[in-house]
Amino acid sequence: MPRLRVLSGAQVCRILAGHGFVEARRRGSHVVMQKRLPDTTITVIVPDHNELKTGTLSSIIRQSRLPRRLFEA
Repeated sequence: MPRLRVLSGAQVCRILAGHGFVEARRRGSHVVMQKRLPDTTITVIVPDHNELKTGTLSSIIRQSRLPRRLFEA
């Protein structure tokens, strides 16, 4: 399995936005991204930091239900 890239919060938000997520709100240094589906809403909180830790990025990937390959090197 390829390694995850080192990404900033802004880069992750751009990836999410390109796949149907919209910025719902900001609170401090965190951005709440949401994607509405017919039966549910997926909510992902992204820290707006210069570099996200790999564990945080893995959690965002899992919550967003997007393929991991979008975030790999």
